[in-house]
Amino acid sequence: MSRKQIPVVVLTGFLGSGKTTLLNHLLRRRAGNRIAVVVNDFGAIEIDAMTVAGQVGSTVSLGNGCLCCAVDASELDGYLERLTRPSARIDLIVIEASGLAEPQELVRMILAGDNPYTVYGGLVEVVDAAEFDATRRRHPEIDRHLALADLVVLNKTDRVAEADRARILDAVERLGPGTPVVSATYGRIDPELLFDPAVRPAEEEKVRQLSFEDLHEDADHTGHDPGHGAGHEGHLHTAYESVSFTASSPMRPRRLMAFLDSRPPGLYRIKGFVDFGTGDPGHRYGVHAVGRFLRFRPEPWARGTERLTQLVLIGSGIDPDALLKELEACQETGAEAAGAGVDQRDMWGVLRYVPDPAEAEDPAETDGPADAEDLAEPGDPSGPWDPSAPEESPGPGDLARS
Repeated sequence: MSRKQIPVVVLTGFLGSGKTTLLNHLLRRRAGNRIAVVVNDFGAIEIDAMTVAGQVGSTVSLGNGCLCCAVDASELDGYLERLTRPSARIDLIVIEASGLAEPQELVRMILAGDNPYTVYGGLVEVVDAAEFDATRRRHPEIDRHLALADLVVLNKTDRVAEADRARILDAVERLGPGTPVVSATYGRIDPELLFDPAVRPAEEEKVRQLSFEDLHEDADHTGHDPGHGAGHEGHLHTAYESVSFTASSPMRPRRLMAFLDSRPPGLYRIKGFVDFGTGDPGHRYGVHAVGRFLRFRPEPWARGTERLTQLVLIGSGIDPDALLKELEACQETGAEAAGAGVDQRDMWGVLRYVPDPAEAEDPAETDGPADAEDLAEPGDPSGPWDPSAPEESPGPGDLARS
């Protein structure tokens, strides 16, 4: 059985936006996950590292400069290799970037990395609503950062009037069309936007050590939270929707890829399994999509498993009914099922996003991430997503680009 791939989330935003506050919130509400944190501080005194110390299974702290300047892709791979060892039992890796880091360089390092046990988990840009205009004047590059983000957290919204909040949301939408935006105070977003609750054996749950998460869970249930006041931490200031889709008929590859390429506005994550029927009758395809990133992982159907497509879509400002209608239109019709089935060429669009098994570190592995350059076929005019091209904002067809 192949090892799981661990999502790597890049958390970025300018100084004072609330990145560390959001990170600590995630650590307190990590749904049983073991989260490793790569802290990138600007300067010799690693304040952020001390802030999160003791609340996480593994912390790698890189001082004296931006992560994107201090290490190259091979060095980052070394840190990720340590964190992805089975003995660490890590479920998620978060890179908290310096406020002065360049997001596209961090994303490039992850996509170009050699570790077969990591997968890109998204670029989350934290924005201080109260300082948005001043930040744009001081750091005009924030416009480019917002265009690259997979998810924008508009933080400190309690400090701005509703009219200003609406104006800022309009500006963010212009800079990153279709990018989901969630509003928050004190960095409180629902962790399920970024990761799933952990599934652990009952035996392990019985013997595990009491965590910070347990203490805050108790505080929420009693209505007393000594750090924030009665019940304050329990309110997650975010608005997002989760849509579940199940189909007993196989999905037509071309139609599903057209749906993925269209990237409905506000859609952040897609997860689940796809049945392509005669396109590949021996396998179901795990799908992992975050923002513009897309990956399929084929795995054999287990004996006796009902052949279904099961997907969960998560986003902000999405239209659940419209999404379900579009997915239903991707199914194979009765007439198509009675015909010759799927033309194998129809699967080419899917196979572009299947990692090359030859790149796995372990020869026994049958799956691993492709390099950034390999996620498009040779000669494909669209090519892979290139984070180093800031002059172009991601368009609606970029979901399937990595």
